[in-house]
Amino acid sequence: MTRNESSRIWGRLAAVAHAVGLGLALLVICLPGVWIVLSSLRPTVEIMAKPPVWIPRQLTLEAYTSMFGAVGQGGVPVWDYFRNSLIISVTSTVIAIAIGMAGGYAFARFRFRGKSAFFLGLMLSRTVPGISLSLPLFIIYARLGIIDTHFALIITYVALNVPFTIWLIDGFFRQVPRDLAEAAQIDGCTRWQAFWQVEFPLAGPGIASAAIFAFMTSWNEFALASQLTRSVNSKTLPVGLLDYTSEFTIDWRGMCALAVVMIAPAFALTFVIQKRLVAGLTFGAVKG
Repeated sequence: MTRNESSRIWGRLAAVAHAVGLGLALLVICLPGVWIVLSSLRPTVEIMAKPPVWIPRQLTLEAYTSMFGAVGQGGVPVWDYFRNSLIISVTSTVIAIAIGMAGGYAFARFRFRGKSAFFLGLMLSRTVPGISLSLPLFIIYARLGIIDTHFALIITYVALNVPFTIWLIDGFFRQVPRDLAEAAQIDGCTRWQAFWQVEFPLAGPGIASAAIFAFMTSWNEFALASQLTRSVNSKTLPVGLLDYTSEFTIDWRGMCALAVVMIAPAFALTFVIQKRLVAGLTFGAVKG
């Protein structure tokens, strides 16, 4: 066996091992999601069976029809919860991204006194667990009279998301060469036009990533939402999962069905804007 043949065989074995490893990792990652979907379609007897039933013997949409049924007849106000989650998540994401773009651009492009200390303070604020803020936020919001409102959750999620969005967008703006904006200004663009027409498109992957993170944080957050909401007018989908619990029983199939409804929009959003998440967008943008 020649040296080239040996290298070719080892290369094929490495490729096979790499593919098997990726397949196993994908299986571990996807298995919980697949189990949730199957549990929403199978009878409760199979969900509680020991040993577990991996392949459902019967599939039914009863959990979904019951979930979207009339309140008081086995259903939950899922449309109201969905509307609240959408309003709160989209609004808080837009505000957080707007602030994050301004802050990230300022940290990446300008020098000012206390810049490092201010940036460090923002990052340290991310180390505070969100649940530890529930009591002080509840007391403050109760005195302001905004408990059980969209506004309370929106400003809370904006405060939680802004430090990360500034940090992430700052990193991407730093990857955009200054020469591009300067060249655009030499060609007649104003500073504002150079930002929107040159720097903003090139920092698109970072802004898209920050938007996904902010949206997912607001969409899936439970701890603070469960403390700051009381009625159907403001409860979000994660808090709505508690509607399937009672003093002695838990409707696992209903909870799994609502979890699938929660996952679908986030999955669709990620799929739609995945092309914006391509790294190395500025490669070759400036020629030496």
